Amino acid sequence: MSKFRSEASLGDRAFALLQELLPQHFLSKNMHRLARSSRPGIRKAMIRSTLRAYPEINMGEALEPDPYAYSSFNDFFTRALRPGSRTVDSDAAVVASPVDGTLSQAGTVDRGQVIQAKGIAYSTSALLADLDSPGRYMDGHFSCLYLAPYNYHRIHMPLDARLIATRYVPGKLFSVSPATTRAIPGLFTRNERVICEFETALGHLAMVLVGAMFVGSIETVYAGEINPPSDREPGIRRLPEGIGTSFERGDELGRFNMGSTVIMLLGNRSVHLTPGMAPGTAVRLGQPLARCS
Repeated sequence: MSKFRSEASLGDRAFALLQELLPQHFLSKNMHRLARSSRPGIRKAMIRSTLRAYPEINMGEALEPDPYAYSSFNDFFTRALRPGSRTVDSDAAVVASPVDGTLSQAGTVDRGQVIQAKGIAYSTSALLADLDSPGRYMDGHFSCLYLAPYNYHRIHMPLDARLIATRYVPGKLFSVSPATTRAIPGLFTRNERVICEFETALGHLAMVLVGAMFVGSIETVYAGEINPPSDREPGIRRLPEGIGTSFERGDELGRFNMGSTVIMLLGNRSVHLTPGMAPGTAVRLGQPLARCS
């Protein structure tokens, strides 16, 4: 394993080491199967245990407020919101939050590097896995948003945009919890991920959907389920589906089937976090996350 950083606690390091030893893809494949089971005993037990573990879950915001009405645990986990439960800021200069979650890190892309955690940085080149992409975001803005298991798990567009590329990058499936983020350098460049790139009025936009332990799949509205692929080929896959599709801010882009992280890169050096935003801040879909000055 890569050398641990001194900012990580002994517990963080032990948790990361345990994950290194676990059969990550095997466990996630089995979770993928369980989460989609329609058998009442499995479905209800998984939903019941999740509601007990995460009392923050607000079913009153869901389109279907009865948790046991869903046909599988995955349908419950990726439940739609009731219309009107979120307001997406319409100001053209505002970058709206694409998710409900927690702002882990944010700032300027500094010489091709972004911050993962205190004392740890990683390169946009490694994150995006493409020779041409990093230059589009040089000196631009980045935001890293963590979705806990109790959060709403659909991902929406922060701006009006047109899709220009999608890539699936195979990799590890470490947890993306704050503990693991503190402990494993280059975590987001090691995990498998789906990278969606767009053109917007504020510059190029990348939405990096990072896979994680027990994240059974990542899917987009235009390509369906992207990971896990049926044959787990070792190389990067470039997806032709959806190229040229136009999205309006607030439109659904995709969803995580279990919790994970979204990293957003915007190639505009005039974009800055809105006042009051800082690492550790809870955010809701549609609220102003950053603004172009």
